[in-house]
Amino acid sequence: MTGNIPKYMELVNWVKEKVEAKELKSGDKLYSENELSSMFSMSRQTVRHGISKLEQEGIVERIQGSGTYICNKFKYDNPKTLNIAVVTTYVDRYIFPNVIKEMEKVISGAGYFTQIAFTYNTLERESSILQTFLNNNIVDGIIVEPTKSGIPNPNIELYHEIIDRKIPTIFINSYYPNLDLPHVAMDDTKAGLIAVNHLIELGHTNIAGIFKADDRQGHFRYSGYVNGLLNAGLKIHDDNIVWIDTEDTNHMEDNEQRILKRLKGCTGCVCYNDEVAVSVVEICKKNNISIPEQLSIVSIDDSDMAARCDVPLTSVAYPITELGKKSAQNLLYLIEDDRFDANYDFTPTLTIRNSVKKL
Repeated sequence: MTGNIPKYMELVNWVKEKVEAKELKSGDKLYSENELSSMFSMSRQTVRHGISKLEQEGIVERIQGSGTYICNKFKYDNPKTLNIAVVTTYVDRYIFPNVIKEMEKVISGAGYFTQIAFTYNTLERESSILQTFLNNNIVDGIIVEPTKSGIPNPNIELYHEIIDRKIPTIFINSYYPNLDLPHVAMDDTKAGLIAVNHLIELGHTNIAGIFKADDRQGHFRYSGYVNGLLNAGLKIHDDNIVWIDTEDTNHMEDNEQRILKRLKGCTGCVCYNDEVAVSVVEICKKNNISIPEQLSIVSIDDSDMAARCDVPLTSVAYPITELGKKSAQNLLYLIEDDRFDANYDFTPTLTIRNSVKKL
């Protein structure tokens, strides 16, 4: 023994230190019994004792005929904080205030406090927020909207650490495809399909689309748009599709000529969301294009902006109240039972207003 520490605990503590320092990561193979016996100058029986202790604590697992591996479920002692974090891209605009309000009702009703943070859809902010949670152990669970989920994300390792620490986490609206975390969202592929089908049903065959490139919602909505056109036997014209990113949505006027060029020859357009659709209406108004007489528009999300637009927009409804409640409820279930399946996809519906003309 070294001092009062049993010999096998030298091995146990060494493995724990390596895991904490991330020198040994989930899925890494541990040295063989013979190698560990030589490294620590201890018998194989003592090595087995140490490995059994690590196995009991959920730090390693032995696979017969293969070896000993670091578990994906390294057990961290997460103290109860009664805080739940809600991280969204924005907090005071568009649909976000109402979604957060519904979450907070459920969270506070369960005796937790809500910590709200927002990323402005920037990777730097997302990284800073996640590192704060990890460094300070200040939350019992996280509801998070991904940042630019349609492109590679350098913060994925931070999410892996959240998983390793077993902090219950749910994505809303979208998700990162390479992470094993649940999500609560609207079926965005279905939303895109409903939007384009409404235009097709009213006689439109030349239908443009404006979609967001840097999040998966845009990809899914585009997929639904494409499926609808193909199902109707219509051709997909790449020169009638506009791809925009987060920065573009904040300055749509800078894309005016590009949008007008892509809309040329079309009688209908599917817009990524109501913010984009309102900007398209303004661009059309400025250029003497009448909505819906010359161009019919179907949007997605059915936010307050859709109803208040100069031409009230037909829009696929985002389940604001339901999604806020469901994501908070599912996170609470996940906190109580990590085996709970917290995934949920809402089926969208269409709200018809005045922005579509029957041909």
